[in-house]
Amino acid sequence: MHPSTQNIKVAVDNVIFTVIGNKLFVLLIQMKKKPLEGVWAMPGGLVGEKETLDDAATRILREETGVKAGFLEQLHTFSAPKRDPFGRVVSTAYMALVSAEGIKLRTTSKYMGVDWMPYAGAKKLAYDHNQILAYAKTRLEWHLEHTNIAWSLLPREFTLTELQRVYEAIRGRKAEKRNFRKMMLGRDIIASTGKSVMRGAWRPAQLYRFKSGDRVAK
Repeated sequence: MHPSTQNIKVAVDNVIFTVIGNKLFVLLIQMKKKPLEGVWAMPGGLVGEKETLDDAATRILREETGVKAGFLEQLHTFSAPKRDPFGRVVSTAYMALVSAEGIKLRTTSKYMGVDWMPYAGAKKLAYDHNQILAYAKTRLEWHLEHTNIAWSLLPREFTLTELQRVYEAIRGRKAEKRNFRKMMLGRDIIASTGKSVMRGAWRPAQLYRFKSGDRVAK
């Protein structure tokens, strides 16, 4: 087929991460249309004729999940010819990070449901979404080591224990408390607020904030 006669659609797919408790979760929708009925997938869809990719990613995130992302980044374009059983679709993936606290999930009648799923349990997703998810997880780990991206998964003021749980959830392994605190303070991306808070029956814990406010600092 000559390129001038091609029929290729453009889509976006959103990988949405959060931390609940001490685990990393991803937000998925459950497909309704056959042959993918009952299969979980990333929230995604086609780009409108008058939309940019960024606009489409934000719209689809809101319409299909009810979520507004604190952090949204374009990741990579996936273009395997047979990645979509319904036709030739090239998809650009985005990664979103949100705090799950206070979020009320909702989706459209196109889907059977929407829910958080533990990252470790997100197997056999629709399309090539396991490949997309793995790519996003690698990018998230890079950000964790080189930026202050954890701000989008935490309240504005947080304890070092809460910060450590986010790091452990994303890395998938425990960190030694003293070494973690030394590392974070040495990176000079957080600062004490001068305030403390009670957490359970323990002694008051000091509250911190990210120095750059609400943006990712390289």
